[in-house]
Amino acid sequence: MTDIPADQMHDEADETTAPVRRVQRRMAPIVPAQNIAGRAMVLVIAIMTFLSCLTFGAVTLVRDTASVWENQISREATIQIKPAEGLDMDAALAQASQIASEFPGVKATKIIDRDATARLLEPWLGTGLNIDELPVPRLVIVTIDEANPPDFAAMRAAITPKLPSAALDDHRTWVDRLVVMGHTTVTIGFAVLALILSATVLTVVFATRGAMAGNGHIIEVLHFVGAEARFIAREFRWHFLVTGMKGAAAGGAAAIAVFIVFSWWSSRNMATPQADQATALFGNFAIGSAGYLGVGLMVVVIGALTAATSHATVVAYLSDIDVRQPDSG
Repeated sequence: MTDIPADQMHDEADETTAPVRRVQRRMAPIVPAQNIAGRAMVLVIAIMTFLSCLTFGAVTLVRDTASVWENQISREATIQIKPAEGLDMDAALAQASQIASEFPGVKATKIIDRDATARLLEPWLGTGLNIDELPVPRLVIVTIDEANPPDFAAMRAAITPKLPSAALDDHRTWVDRLVVMGHTTVTIGFAVLALILSATVLTVVFATRGAMAGNGHIIEVLHFVGAEARFIAREFRWHFLVTGMKGAAAGGAAAIAVFIVFSWWSSRNMATPQADQATALFGNFAIGSAGYLGVGLMVVVIGALTAATSHATVVAYLSDIDVRQPDSG
């Protein structure tokens, strides 16, 4: 058998393994692999997404609750009759109900009886109240047609001469205040959301510049030997898209978990005063299918925003290199 020289065997081995090394070099990423900074970036994006989703969900809750309040108030008007000397309260309530029911646009009238009035006062005055012994106003609820509301001025003019102690409240003031409050809350919420997204963009810009600084010499060499800016930017865009989607998905899932827990707590404590007050302000803490769809959309937007910001930062960095190149030569 012919002996092969060791040098020849070494050369042949180098020729055999060279393609593998070239493939490995070609597959090596431009952007540094995941490290402590990369995990911190995922955590920062997760926190930003969590806050963004909470803000969006809170705005949705307040907007929906204000809409429910507005609809409930706009469907009803109230006639309040105060006790007066020599006034037959039952007859006055019946007369007020009769006058209101005669107006076009009134669907129905309902007299709040003694027991219902006592239940309304229980949170403040306790149980066992005798309504006849207290100077408590009595109410008549007037259900109106929202599409064709009655003439409240004419109704007020018809009730007041016959029942001087009666007052008609059409709730217009409350509806206007609710509309203003709802619009203000939504505006503030979207302003906070814009600030959070701006902070996310700045974080991605600094992270991208940090990643480029770590491999700045490699990027410059690749760019000078002919690598196009969009190729290099594509590498960064894909890296930060994956990073952004990981963080955004984690933050969105945490926000959904918070809403589910609050909704569960609200349903379990429905009869307690704390839950009643919270439900009156925010409903049952259920953001609904539209809210969950919005959270999913927020995750996609933040992931895409992360990738787009990284791409723009890389292109701007390479443009600066092109501008500085003639000076450096």
